[in-house]
Amino acid sequence: MSDEPEVVIVGAGVAGGAMATVLARSGLDVLVLEKSLVHHDRVRGEFMAPWGVAEASQLGILDLLAAAGAHYTVRSVPYREGLDPEAARTRAFDLGAMLPGVVGALNMGHPRLCETLDAAAQAAGATLLRGVADLAVEAGERPRVTFTHDGRRHEVAPRLVVGADGRGSAVARQVGAPAETDPVHHIMAGLLVEGAEAWPEGEQTMGAHGEATLYVFPQGGGRARLYLNHALSERRRFAGPEAARNFLAAFRVPSLPHGEALAATRPAGPCHGYPNADSWVDVPAAPGVVLVGDAAGHNDPTIGQGLSITLRDVRLVAEVLLCGGNWESGAFAPYVEERRERMRRLRFAGRLVSALNAEFTEEARQRRLRAWGRIAADPTLALPMVAMWKGPHGLPAHVFEQGAWDRLLG
Repeated sequence: MSDEPEVVIVGAGVAGGAMATVLARSGLDVLVLEKSLVHHDRVRGEFMAPWGVAEASQLGILDLLAAAGAHYTVRSVPYREGLDPEAARTRAFDLGAMLPGVVGALNMGHPRLCETLDAAAQAAGATLLRGVADLAVEAGERPRVTFTHDGRRHEVAPRLVVGADGRGSAVARQVGAPAETDPVHHIMAGLLVEGAEAWPEGEQTMGAHGEATLYVFPQGGGRARLYLNHALSERRRFAGPEAARNFLAAFRVPSLPHGEALAATRPAGPCHGYPNADSWVDVPAAPGVVLVGDAAGHNDPTIGQGLSITLRDVRLVAEVLLCGGNWESGAFAPYVEERRERMRRLRFAGRLVSALNAEFTEEARQRRLRAWGRIAADPTLALPMVAMWKGPHGLPAHVFEQGAWDRLLG
């Protein structure tokens, strides 16, 4: 391990592993510091929208994910209350038609995704240290990083520190990059299951059914990641020893095909819930430091944009590092501005989808019926939701303004 690596990356998750792979492949001396010894199921970070698949392709890592067993879904069917499943299938989104050369959305277990990228980074020459503790980052023209590993205290002085240490980032906190957060609107819970062979492997869904929004994302081989949104007032709906059983029982609804089969699947990981709220760092850069992925703020998981956001962050920052010799904080200004607008658009989309699909009063149900009727008459009203697949930068700015909200939900 060099005392002066060119880049220190804090965090070996998706953001850190992808960044380390790209930079090490280009010949940079990269040190990755990770506090955990193994990657765990975090009940999120497993769905990559088509625009994220395009980012993975541009980064040159898509082949790695395919070789590690990534699974594609090629259509998204809007199964929901008040709509016959056969009618829902006629309204499916063709995920393979969103972007040229993109097969569809990609689904892959989070631990395996992280391990695949970490292995690729090390194969390319990056150094990965796990079990790192007492990490401290000092911003500056020549930033300093101190940490403990295997009982020894180390200090390194890289040209740049990349904060990729996820939600509640220690790097962001230490360099004075505070996060802003939206109010929590609802709770999202998830569970990985086995025995879901009855569900079509190329099909995903997301829609409101009674007292919950139900999601199904197959991962291949009979595995699927199930998610469920429920009201904030029921924070402990899926807590305690019966959490997984109660969670699966919620999929037993007539408006969701194969609901009985999903309710009978076997848990293959923890059942865990978390708040939906957006969080963002307005300026995810400081002298000698730049933040990527969830460390720079995350979008409402209701619309599943986390991996796609992360890979775009990695690509934009890597382009700065590899396309010129200027690594000063001002060099990241275009990234900061692009990310600010990107997250604004995705906050709008997340708030709209939450208001449409994750409120469960009778008034909310009637609002949903009106909205779907308006979309049937004018499909362009659904464009803010198309951003989930096509990406926020693939649609005009007016799609993410109040007028679009009013036309759909007003």
